[in-house]
Amino acid sequence: MADLTHFDDAGHAHMVDVSNKAVTDRLATAEAAIKMRPETLALVLKGTAKKGDVLGVARLAGIMGAKKTSDLIPLCHPLPITKVTLDLVPDETLPGVRITATVKTSGQTGVEMEALTAASTAALTIYDMLKAAEKGMEIVHIRLLRKEGGKSGIYTLDETPL
Repeated sequence: MADLTHFDDAGHAHMVDVSNKAVTDRLATAEAAIKMRPETLALVLKGTAKKGDVLGVARLAGIMGAKKTSDLIPLCHPLPITKVTLDLVPDETLPGVRITATVKTSGQTGVEMEALTAASTAALTIYDMLKAAEKGMEIVHIRLLRKEGGKSGIYTLDETPL
């Protein structure tokens, strides 16, 4: 098992010093899904949810979440994010919405946490916008699919994405 980088020799949590790391292009893609009853998904598909455009608002929330990651996760570095994309796909077979978030930067540390936060924030926003119709929705499969850049190179999830 690799050494955990967020702990010093005494076992105390600390922010990793990335000042000696090379600036490289970084990319990370994460996914999440939110399961709901078919009649709740129908509100999304018909555009009749009481709070408005569920997918549009969730997309913006995911972008904002990526940008605010260092404010939410204590040991994350603030990063100059250069691109965030969110794909939100209604899926009647789930039933629910599948979310894929991709974040890019050029920097000294990766954007995995930003991609995971973007996907999570989008899922939470969908829940918030639809909770009046269904409180039992389930957010599932929040996970990293791919990361590029840095000394560890490319990581790709061995499993099939959702």
